[in-house]
Amino acid sequence: MKKICVATGTRAEYGILKPLIDKIYHSKECELQLAVTGMHLSTEFGLTYREIEKDGYPITAKIEMLLSADTPAGITKSMGVELIGFADYFAVHQPDLVIILGDRYEMLMVASAALIARIPIAHIHGGEITEGAVDEAIRHSITKMSQLHFVSTEEYRRRVIQMGEQPDTVYNVGALGVENVKNICLLDREQLEKEIDFNFSDKTVLVTFHPVTLEKMTAKEQFSNLLKVLDRHKELRIIFTKANADTDGRIINEMIDDFAGKNKNRCAAYTSLGQLRYLSAVRQCCAVVGNSSSGIIEVPSFGIPTVNIGDRQRGRVCAESVISCGNTIEEIQEALGKALSENFREVVQKMKNPYEGKNTSQKICKILSQKLQYGIPLKKRFYNLEDEEVSSLF
Repeated sequence: MKKICVATGTRAEYGILKPLIDKIYHSKECELQLAVTGMHLSTEFGLTYREIEKDGYPITAKIEMLLSADTPAGITKSMGVELIGFADYFAVHQPDLVIILGDRYEMLMVASAALIARIPIAHIHGGEITEGAVDEAIRHSITKMSQLHFVSTEEYRRRVIQMGEQPDTVYNVGALGVENVKNICLLDREQLEKEIDFNFSDKTVLVTFHPVTLEKMTAKEQFSNLLKVLDRHKELRIIFTKANADTDGRIINEMIDDFAGKNKNRCAAYTSLGQLRYLSAVRQCCAVVGNSSSGIIEVPSFGIPTVNIGDRQRGRVCAESVISCGNTIEEIQEALGKALSENFREVVQKMKNPYEGKNTSQKICKILSQKLQYGIPLKKRFYNLEDEEVSSLF
């Protein structure tokens, strides 16, 4: 039995990884290790490790890291605590492979500890571009530490190869999050309203807004502009999901609480809805607004518009249903107006999501089993793109 460690630090990340976790857990060839850290263990962010336990997956270790500050210094210190925790974890549990999804600072520490412990890494969602966030540099750093790469579009596959990774280690499998949209049995409106104590209308929007982490002190102004636009649209009912544990994330969450408190008749705010309730809520909404990656990757599969604000996700492959705009009041108002228009909503329902694949989690699990059977070499040879190779690859 090969020991596969899946690291998770956020509610959204776990929701995306869940189908893969399930397949590893029920595999006859692999033993699942779940290393839980970050926001999962924070009271402020809902102690979401309980969702993992409720789903029936045994947690191998809970690795504390979060300090009480969301300043750059506080986050950096939290990363240091986490690095020490994963150094100990790998020394004790010695997995044969570590699976890391994405680009958050929690996962950079997992990758760093695994690299030094000489444990192969399989990286999911590499090759993507997010020009407005520190996630950009973290994602590419994890790519260079990893031996296997599971990307979500062909463009991202080419980019990982461009970074020097061998083509036979880079697999375009589609996005795990889209697989969830296609396969999960969502709650109907009546069930969902009862569970989250919120009544939907045909004009309900879901709002998720995170700090743009490569900008200094812009969270308050940018989110204030969005709230001013939402305040103009009294016809809208609004669901807020709160920001992650990023620099200035608490500023946004305080503003959400204040706005929702003043508009209790049409607003509700949640620290964590969990995957099932979040996707069920998206299905009941007429648009998703903010700057979360879910608005770009998963939401288009519902056939509803996304208003993508600012630079946080700039550079990602986008479906035609995604309306990208600046962060001024006028720009947000124009984009939201387009998203709410009947003509655009009708067109959106016929659009294709570029992140859709087939049997994504099954493909990943199969490739991992095959690779682990023969051993995954730690040493990597840099792949140079010669002139004659460029045309065939690109």
